Amino acid sequence: MVTLEDVARQAGVSLATASRVLNGSTRQVGASLRAKVELAAHQLGYRTNVAAQTLARGASNVIGLVVHDLTDPYFAALADGAMRVAESHEFMVMVGTTHRDPEREIAYVSTLNAQRVRAVLLTGSRVDDAGVTRRMRQELDRYLQTGGRVACVGQEALGVDTVVPGNREGAADLARALAGLGHRRFAVLAGPERLLTAQDRLSGFAGALAELGLPAPQVVHGSFDRDGGHAAAAEVSDATCVFAVNDVMAVGALASFRDRGADVPGDVSVAGFDDISTLRDLVPQLTTVRLPLTDMGARAMELALTPPGDGADAGPRIEAVAGEVVLRESTRRLG
Repeated sequence: MVTLEDVARQAGVSLATASRVLNGSTRQVGASLRAKVELAAHQLGYRTNVAAQTLARGASNVIGLVVHDLTDPYFAALADGAMRVAESHEFMVMVGTTHRDPEREIAYVSTLNAQRVRAVLLTGSRVDDAGVTRRMRQELDRYLQTGGRVACVGQEALGVDTVVPGNREGAADLARALAGLGHRRFAVLAGPERLLTAQDRLSGFAGALAELGLPAPQVVHGSFDRDGGHAAAAEVSDATCVFAVNDVMAVGALASFRDRGADVPGDVSVAGFDDISTLRDLVPQLTTVRLPLTDMGARAMELALTPPGDGADAGPRIEAVAGEVVLRESTRRLG
């Protein structure tokens, strides 16, 4: 039986070049070399291996979706939007959960590369760690070199197509809106110190307060979940308004204040960020910054599945998504 090695030898090219021509790789091969390989294959009667073509193209019908925490409604909404787009293109979605461990995220990308999925979509904040970011970019580069596609929801840190939520700007708008209600003493339940989403939201909020000439907020760090919000809220003192940097932390804060016998918003106002749909029936209804989470997931999946058009810039496509302040019952006007 004629093998690919026989064709490469006949054409006088490397095995890798012969494979790229005959197994359908997306990497380009010069016209003259391509002609030599195709002629050699014809002369020897070589028949392409359909399974090998699929691997070389990354042409499986599987998309890899990597999320931090599927129990968090933020990621569930992103995943819902992404999966709807994938299904409309008749792709299957393989979901991996990192539990906010960046090393696990890198390992997932390596595994998905080995399985030659059609595209990889990463959802979630980057961390403030240059070494982790460098190794993730290296892993993504290895996957991209095989013809894979990558998109991200988060910060523009990985050199790939990215949907970027307006974390800093949305938090700044929220600070101005809450100050407009008469609040002057704030606390921020700021999440993990190394998480860039938490950093951006804290920075935007505190920066807007400084621009307004208001005192810096009390800052309490904790885990980026309900329990983190509950624990952080217990440390708040002398604030009329508490900003939790995501909605699930805000839910924990509401429970913490209730446990202490504090009324929300009578004794203290509480605000969050994201506008998670499953929390809209919360009592009191939560003031927050609305992000179109399902649409963000859908748009990121479209980027992952759609190569840049002819004449497009060489750099990654970046789509910024603005947040919208939504004032509800959990905050009140003072005076």
